[in-house]
Amino acid sequence: KKVDLSSRKVAIVVASWNEEITESLYEGAFNALIEGGIRKSNIIRKDVPGSFELSLGGLWMAERKEIDAVICLGCVIQGDTPHFDYICQAVAYGITEAGLKTRKPVIFGVLTTLNKAQALDRAGGKFGNKGEEAALTAIQMLGF
Repeated sequence: KKVDLSSRKVAIVVASWNEEITESLYEGAFNALIEGGIRKSNIIRKDVPGSFELSLGGLWMAERKEIDAVICLGCVIQGDTPHFDYICQAVAYGITEAGLKTRKPVIFGVLTTLNKAQALDRAGGKFGNKGEEAALTAIQMLGF
């Protein structure tokens, strides 16, 4: 049974780093929310500098009484240093904590790829759009 989501408000927090990728993730998420029954006026976008800041940005949005779910979108591409591992682990933990703390869906929509080509493949390329998948996860959790 389809749940009426027209009154629900969803925040999308988008990392500006790797903007070409994250904008595509945002488009996928936004369109999936609209198709899922969320009104355009009930989708709130907030930008943060990078994926590391998604945890706090997501928490701030989830703490807002009027927000029902938060989708965090980012892209971390592995470099030559362990930086990648620390960022990915911290972001996954932080987004999980934001959801548990606020008891609201805070969705992990962060690509963690070895290179830019893999990221593009997952941001509207041959492996679909993980932003869209994150939005469908939010929709499913709102109907839980």
